[in-house]
Amino acid sequence: MSIEKIKTLDKLPDILSPQQVADYVGIARQRVYDFCQYGEIKSFTIGASRKILKKEMLVWLDRIKGESQ
Repeated sequence: MSIEKIKTLDKLPDILSPQQVADYVGIARQRVYDFCQYGEIKSFTIGASRKILKKEMLVWLDRIKGESQ
């Protein structure tokens, strides 16, 4: 799948790259890597590639939305 800006949640695949998360949320890819490194976003690696489950991205977004209220 080519990297493209996907803004519709149902069009996102179940397993995301940090770039896809960054594009969806509107932040820098490095910030996504930082959040993964510090355990803010649960992620895993396949070989050298970091991956994030869509449901984990949604959990993270719900948590940060709750913190900002």
